[in-house]
Amino acid sequence: MRYETVESDITVIGGGLAGVCAAVAAARLGSKVALIQNRPVLGGNSSSEVRVWVCGATAHGVHRNARETGIMGELFVENQYRNPEGNPYYWDLVVLEKVKAEPNIRLFLNTDVHEVEAEGDEDNRRIRSVTGWMMASERKITFRSEQYIDCTGDGLVGFLAGAKYRIGREARHEYNEAWAPEVGDDITLGSTILFYSRDEGRPVKYVPPSFAKDIAQTSIPIRRVIRSGDSGCHYWWIEWGGEHDTVHDNEKIRDELWSVIYGIWDYIKNSGQFDAGNMTLEWVGAVPGKREYRRFTGDYVLNQNDILAQREFHDRVAFGGWSIDLHPPGGMYAEESGSKHLHTNGIYHIPFRSLYSVNVSNMLMAGRNISASHVAFGTTRVMATCAVIGEAAGTGAALCVKRGVSPRVIAERHMEELQQTLLRQDAAVVGIAGNDSNDMARNAKLEASSWTRGIAVEKSDERQLLEHDFGIVFPVNHMTEVELLLDIAKPTTVEVELWSTERGENYVPHIRLAHASEAVEPGKKQWVSFQLGLDAESVRNAFLIVKSNPHVALHLSHKPMTGVLSFFHTGAARAAAALEEHDFNQLTVQWNARKHIRKPACLRVHGECNAYAPGIIIDGYKRPFGGPHMWVSEESGGEEWLMLSWEQTKTVSEIAITFNDDVDEDLINLHHHRTPFDTIPELVKDYRLEALVDGQWSLLLRVTDNRFRHRVHRLQQETKTSAIRLVMESTNGCPRYEVVEVRVYE
Repeated sequence: MRYETVESDITVIGGGLAGVCAAVAAARLGSKVALIQNRPVLGGNSSSEVRVWVCGATAHGVHRNARETGIMGELFVENQYRNPEGNPYYWDLVVLEKVKAEPNIRLFLNTDVHEVEAEGDEDNRRIRSVTGWMMASERKITFRSEQYIDCTGDGLVGFLAGAKYRIGREARHEYNEAWAPEVGDDITLGSTILFYSRDEGRPVKYVPPSFAKDIAQTSIPIRRVIRSGDSGCHYWWIEWGGEHDTVHDNEKIRDELWSVIYGIWDYIKNSGQFDAGNMTLEWVGAVPGKREYRRFTGDYVLNQNDILAQREFHDRVAFGGWSIDLHPPGGMYAEESGSKHLHTNGIYHIPFRSLYSVNVSNMLMAGRNISASHVAFGTTRVMATCAVIGEAAGTGAALCVKRGVSPRVIAERHMEELQQTLLRQDAAVVGIAGNDSNDMARNAKLEASSWTRGIAVEKSDERQLLEHDFGIVFPVNHMTEVELLLDIAKPTTVEVELWSTERGENYVPHIRLAHASEAVEPGKKQWVSFQLGLDAESVRNAFLIVKSNPHVALHLSHKPMTGVLSFFHTGAARAAAALEEHDFNQLTVQWNARKHIRKPACLRVHGECNAYAPGIIIDGYKRPFGGPHMWVSEESGGEEWLMLSWEQTKTVSEIAITFNDDVDEDLINLHHHRTPFDTIPELVKDYRLEALVDGQWSLLLRVTDNRFRHRVHRLQQETKTSAIRLVMESTNGCPRYEVVEVRVYE
């Protein structure tokens, strides 16, 4: 048996996606990090041991332009390339490689931290060390750091350190939350175990174990959805334990979940109601996927009203967008729907003050244990949101180490530095512009070989009968009219309405700005013009509603145009009522985008549009916000270029480029759905960087087969130049070149 001590700047306990992103973020900023995981694999609930889908702000396509960037975004895009079939073991490798690529991280798998040394009184605690036992290796390891990040999910480290926390549901009056119960209690969301099935191509028998539950004697076949072809997270509703203690009763909960899984499989195989003769169980989880336990108290407790108001916190450092998704206490045995959902009109913001302990001065937290009420936790708990919270916490911890201060001091005195650091790292922050004074690109003159000067989608690939209202979002600043490509079956009047979207992060109609109608005669593929004027000071998103008309079909294209989005208005349920309960009065529920991803309506927008001009790449916005915020070339069969120039010679040692990886594309790690491509088509594939030296263009570097959004190029030697040129040679399928940002550093 060995006794060891590990010294580092930051210790991250918990190797789920929150812990992974926290560790990677801190390590990239120069901190020495110890990452501790009590399982043999990283990824937490997303790992091959549990196999939960990594969901986030897109909410499976409900919110537009909402996919996470930063480290979580890197994981999504890399998994899409390496693992389009959603193999859980390949996903493990993607996560593990992300950690192993960072030389500043020391990874400790199979290490269970269960001892914490802390000092101070109840209101001013400080962690001195944490100690873990590395199973099978007989190593007892003590970790000493300046900062600690509790990413354990259950919050064991913070609990042992004396951090203030809550378990269960707050009473309604505490935060004036409509979805909170009148009286607080200890009820949490339950745990889940999943299973995978496989068709063997020949008959396979199944003899259930003695402990398999006869689910025909329960409400499950009536109240839930069972299909023989489903497996994995389609059975997320196999949930239980919310009325128990999900930690101390973990073994009891596991056994109950197992009994139901083997009972469900008996029902599928042997009831005679399913075509499942050739099916077999491929995998059954052994580790319950927990949803909820301790939630630590920070300087701010995020609540339901913050989420629904999309409150723009001055210290926002991450965003979410999953619905407030709460489940009945009885889980799979409940009479109610398996989940009920409350949606926002767009993504919401998460403050840094919710990511550190109110009373443990050197502890941050990330994941499902952040400072949030039970109701708000209903949305922050999903893993991609936990991951971006982790990146923010890790970045904050690194800044604490750099400044020699506590997280609270960062919140009070260094928030701009934290937010600007996150933006430089391409983290998931919306609505804040970069203003890095060290970025020489901000003072450069921008030129381009070309740029898209108007919005025109003209190639028709399918028709959409206007049985319901149809929505089209596009960026605009000066507009005189809009043309739509329509098929008209009978003489009729086509009506359209122009709406604002209220906020830059929203993609739903808010205030009606104008109305127009045109009488039309029968005919196919008619360009019909509507006089709709709009004169805005800067680029903004407009939401055009084409009113339902049974005699009209709108043409759609399968050729995407960045910034142009389609929506279909419907009140029909998008999920089985036994599984999901939604309020169809909510705008994001009404306006369905899922059927029309990458299918813009055929339209022509007349007027001046500066949404894709080259100067936009230095406006500081790294994500769509009231417009796409990127340079887009004209359609090109050859090279295109962007040039940054200065009146005086600059010394350049680093160039950072952010390409468009289409954050509107909803990606996922496992088997919920997949796209028809492995690499995002809008990403620039081959490019080179050149510097103007002594009047001649000199090659700095060339990149081929790029599949990444954010590229930081540190030059082998400093270059003195008066101009930098990014020359793009090919994309991964898009007919245009698209660049979000270029930064240049000395």
